Amino acid sequence: MSEQQPQTPQSPQPQPSQQPVFSIEKIYLKDLSLEIPGAPQVFSEREAPQLDVNIHNAATVVDKGIYEVVLTATVTAKHKDKTAFLVEVAQAGIFQIRNVAERDLDPVLAIACPNILFPYVREVVSSVIARAGFPTFLLNHLSFEALYQQHLQQKQQQQSQPQPAGGAAPAN
Repeated sequence: MSEQQPQTPQSPQPQPSQQPVFSIEKIYLKDLSLEIPGAPQVFSEREAPQLDVNIHNAATVVDKGIYEVVLTATVTAKHKDKTAFLVEVAQAGIFQIRNVAERDLDPVLAIACPNILFPYVREVVSSVIARAGFPTFLLNHLSFEALYQQHLQQKQQQQSQPQPAGGAAPAN
């Protein structure tokens, strides 16, 4: 005696055109700048310079479903008040992102894309600093998810602050 399983109606399969699409179309070095204002005297310094690292990213729409994400890293090394070197790298990528819910698009552009670009930025910064005659330097890995969460918290705090009468923000 065999038991017959009740048959449940199968849900329709999503059409291929409705499937989320994420692909890397191109990764390229958009901008690179190196300045060594105190050369050649800077090379006689014996103390390690103070390093300041600033990283940010920006996304722009290129076409429907096509986005350019640029991850920019600026590394400044100073001996006291004199700049030893300044390196700025803007690594870019063109990404195809389609059929992604609007609420999910920002995290993809602010987390996934920069995570893909970061190793390229890291390599270029390291290579340029070494070629400039300075000791090797590697950027520490960043959590773009944590940076995105901080950005969301700051945005919520700004929105929750009462606006002055008239709705205008105070001028800085």
